[in-house]
Amino acid sequence: MHRFIIPDVIEEHSVRCLSRTNNAYDAAIEMKKSNIAAILITDEDGKLEGIVTERDLTRRVIAVDAAPKKILLGDIMTANPDTLDPADSAGDALEMMRKRSFRHLPVSKDGKIMGMVSVRDLYSAVKADLEDDIRETEAFVFGDRYGA
Repeated sequence: MHRFIIPDVIEEHSVRCLSRTNNAYDAAIEMKKSNIAAILITDEDGKLEGIVTERDLTRRVIAVDAAPKKILLGDIMTANPDTLDPADSAGDALEMMRKRSFRHLPVSKDGKIMGMVSVRDLYSAVKADLEDDIRETEAFVFGDRYGA
């Protein structure tokens, strides 16, 4: 059984969003408060414009000694980020993230943001898929009572 992004990986569809006019300090505070490592940037209609991650804050604000309250998210976000479809498999999503060196990706359908996944979320889902495959193969090869 292969797990899909929704509902198998993302169970809760809440996602944190800010505007491109918010500043880096706002993003850092929201990430700390929500215990997350990435935040989506949306326009006033809720349309996805970009993503800002802890890595962005580190490289584009802290490492260049910029003042977080003066740096707008629109200036440091990754604009028009790649997205996943809710029906994508966890394995395919993980492979895409590996190839492109992403750690977080938004999930959207028809322009509507449905959530966000991390490499950690996907790793757990793919691991569970592999464990299921092993159990099914053992049951097929050795019978249902193998390993019981």
